[in-house]
Amino acid sequence: MNHTAFDYQRVQVEDGVELNVATTGAGSPVVLLHGFPQTHLMWRHVAADLAADHTVIMPDLRGYGDSDKPADTGSTYSKRTMGADVVTAARALGHDRFALAGHDRGALVAFRTGLDHPDHVTHLASLDVLPTLDMWDVMRGTSAVVGFHLFLMAQPPGLAEELIGARPDAFFGHFLDIWSTEPFPADVRAEYLRASREAVTSIVADYRASATIDVEHDTADEKAQLRMPVTVLQQDWGAALGFDAEALWRRWAPDLDHRTVSCGHFMAEEAPEVVAGAIRDLLKR
Repeated sequence: MNHTAFDYQRVQVEDGVELNVATTGAGSPVVLLHGFPQTHLMWRHVAADLAADHTVIMPDLRGYGDSDKPADTGSTYSKRTMGADVVTAARALGHDRFALAGHDRGALVAFRTGLDHPDHVTHLASLDVLPTLDMWDVMRGTSAVVGFHLFLMAQPPGLAEELIGARPDAFFGHFLDIWSTEPFPADVRAEYLRASREAVTSIVADYRASATIDVEHDTADEKAQLRMPVTVLQQDWGAALGFDAEALWRRWAPDLDHRTVSCGHFMAEEAPEVVAGAIRDLLKR
């Protein structure tokens, strides 16, 4: 499903791997990375706002949407590899430096991109995640039930793909329903389900990477910090699960604006004016 206000192109990021990239607007570049179980389409409202004075770049992450889904070799879906995709795609479109915002899985890619490529990322926004090491640390006891999918898709190849592949719409639709405070438009929900059912293996590989190679990379960089201004928008997970989300983020991001939102997980669609406003505030710093 292509959004009529966006221009589309295929952008090669490595041999044999192309991303589906949507763009709109003109001005200084802002790259927006989608989350699970979604595609670039989740940014349609925020992009309409930012496009008034920015070039907005919205790739489908590798393994998602209409981007290529290469077979996993262990590092194929590491956030380091996916972050390199972002830099390569932006450069291919003529932008060596850009602001970067990510939601959910896209926020983890944005986090790693900011650590690995600080000379390219001028500002960074993260929507509704914790950094990977902190996420695993806080997922303990019965509170971890809310993240059952993290543990399922972390299993060795085979089981998760078989289980999810047997009822993909039920699996992915579960998260679209329970993480949202209002229903998605029928055509948008159908598009997310279509894209996800066509990407079961690569989506599982992305999640498996967050329990394996991403942990290795982030542990190796445990004392590293994001050098650019950072804005974090989150639901109040800290209060719900018993941790200080702002403190966890500040360890990684000393120049931090941490904001708690009252909408659901899919905030770019439920409260696009809040998200666009936060990104605009970030770009002023």
